[in-house]
Amino acid sequence: VQFVESGGGLVQPGGSLELSCTASGMNFLVWAMGWFRQAPGKERELVARISNLDTPDYSEFAKDRFTISRRDSDQAVYLQMNDLRPEDTAIYYCNALDSFWSGVPAFAWGQGTQVTVTA
Repeated sequence: VQFVESGGGLVQPGGSLELSCTASGMNFLVWAMGWFRQAPGKERELVARISNLDTPDYSEFAKDRFTISRRDSDQAVYLQMNDLRPEDTAIYYCNALDSFWSGVPAFAWGQGTQVTVTA
């Protein structure tokens, strides 16, 4: 199983980015998917998740700013991030989830995509 994340970059506070992740080597449509992030010196944390039936769920800090979506035909999951803040600076990763509510990543990590929010 492989995940390839893209779409990160340097953005000013208040800006937007859309992250993309494509998966291979798995039966994508049966898996819940999640976006995670890891800031320097901090543990990796769950940002948002989406069930295989398109039910989303967000961590508190992501609510009302981020939107997760998926396109099974492309084996892809997306994260639209609006109103970005400096504290959103991190490497962002996607992964399949062991189960939707557990939020536990199921496979090895990809390389991630760097998001840097700074003036």
